[in-house]
Amino acid sequence: MDITSLAASLDVGWTLIAAALVFFMQAGFAMVETGFTRAKNAGNIIMKNLMDFSLGTPIFWLVGFGIMFGSASPFFGGFDFLADGVVGEGYDWTTLIFQTVFCATAATIVSGAMAERTKFSSYCIYSMVISAVIYPISGHWIWGGGWLSQLGFHDFAGSTAVHMVGGVAAFIGAMILGPRIGKYTKDGRARAIPGHSLTLGALGCFILWFCWFGFNGGSTVALSGSSAEVAARVFVTTNMAAAVATVTVMCITWLRYKKPDVSMTLNGSLAGLVAITAGCDMVTPAGAAAIGILSGFAVVFGIEFVDQKLRVDDPVGAVGVHCINGALGTILTGLFAYYAPASVDVERAGLLYGGGFHFLGIQILGVVAVIAWVAVTMTIVFHIIRAAIGLRVSPEEEIMGLDKPEHGLSSAYADFMPVPAVLGTKAGEAAAHEAEAVPADAAVPVLSASTNAGSSNMHKVVIIGKQSRLERLKNAMAEIGINGMTVSNVSGFGTQHGAPEYYRGAQIEVTLLPKIKMEVVVSAIPVDTVVEAAKKALYTGHIGDGKIFIYDVVDVVKIRTGEVGFDALQD
Repeated sequence: MDITSLAASLDVGWTLIAAALVFFMQAGFAMVETGFTRAKNAGNIIMKNLMDFSLGTPIFWLVGFGIMFGSASPFFGGFDFLADGVVGEGYDWTTLIFQTVFCATAATIVSGAMAERTKFSSYCIYSMVISAVIYPISGHWIWGGGWLSQLGFHDFAGSTAVHMVGGVAAFIGAMILGPRIGKYTKDGRARAIPGHSLTLGALGCFILWFCWFGFNGGSTVALSGSSAEVAARVFVTTNMAAAVATVTVMCITWLRYKKPDVSMTLNGSLAGLVAITAGCDMVTPAGAAAIGILSGFAVVFGIEFVDQKLRVDDPVGAVGVHCINGALGTILTGLFAYYAPASVDVERAGLLYGGGFHFLGIQILGVVAVIAWVAVTMTIVFHIIRAAIGLRVSPEEEIMGLDKPEHGLSSAYADFMPVPAVLGTKAGEAAAHEAEAVPADAAVPVLSASTNAGSSNMHKVVIIGKQSRLERLKNAMAEIGINGMTVSNVSGFGTQHGAPEYYRGAQIEVTLLPKIKMEVVVSAIPVDTVVEAAKKALYTGHIGDGKIFIYDVVDVVKIRTGEVGFDALQD
């Protein structure tokens, strides 16, 4: 094998590895979107992400690739079914698979913004339309030799071509769909609806960060010659922007919300990745850090603006991350560009490096043109879908969660239901027989029965306290001789109306705090003794220690023996 063939093989191998990494971004998006939404919709989220890729792959092969990379005109590539004509005319199978995974990424961005209330069938139709027509046409303008490419528009790996396209579609879809039930008060204030698993959200974020090295680095589509140096620089700038954006968002939320917001900081990582994608090959590490800082501010205030001012319900922050930062990163390339891309013969510097306004103006023009294209076409598409088959599920289905009505799933977490701790013990063996009916003649005979119902002084004591104090409370009750108690996990709030908390900038109102409730009925033991023991066990001196309620008990009946009153409470 000669040097030329070896270099070509190296380039193909590098691009295919990058394509595999970009494909794995579907897992990252699925985890982020699942974690940032409620558990009753987890299966639906997974299914939509799966279908984005599975539907998008054949659709893009059938028509999308030809539209994107054909040469019919600067505005429309042309129809080339099955991509037979385009492949072989400057493109190859490597390009087809590499562009397929990028197309699927653009489509799946919309899933999170329209989560928890969209009909699955309607979503599938949307996914096919964006993969077949909308993404390929604007992609042709940018990457397929279209008019923006001819003007000198630069979007190395897709801040605009992929992320902003998906982000604008997400905004239009969420706006037409309307907010989730309970998201806004009657006066328009946003309510926080926390996602069910920040762990899943964080896992998705790390997967995406890792795969972004393939997304951006692989966009060199070569590793031979000078491309290796460009790929290395892309890795550095991509990582720098993401890290700086993450720290920036942490600091902003720490100042604004008094504590660093976890979910918003995760969004900050993704915002930095999106923003650097357009110019990762042209900026210095310092420029990447600056882009990271600006994207951090943009994602926090962008998400708050969309959520609280525009009142567009976007559960995962897709609009702030992909639309706003896709546009921002593309424009900032016109400011911070330092290195000339390998595809041009002349230096193309950003405004801050003496390049003038021409390049910056082209970047702005490209962003505006793509926003207009996607906004108009997606508005038409979603309105047609809504008129034809409906876009939104019924209120009953939304409240139930989409897993059950749309997919027949009782729960996406069926195997993770809590198992009683007593299994395998003697208590567990006894519990296993509780459901078995016992004949009356086999019951334990009544040894004694009190006929003086109500003659004893019996009281029910209900103790509500912090979960962390349960063991102390149980031990305290045991020490004073309490031999029967009922303990349950409850949630609620007292006069303080819960502790004020914030999620993604919106206050969680009337927080139902987790508590334990212990109920005991006493007769022989003085009520004052029970109260004092409970107070000592639960006291911390802080708001939320709990309350004790005392009730008179008219009578008690022991079902097994028939004993009543005082005797029913004895062993």
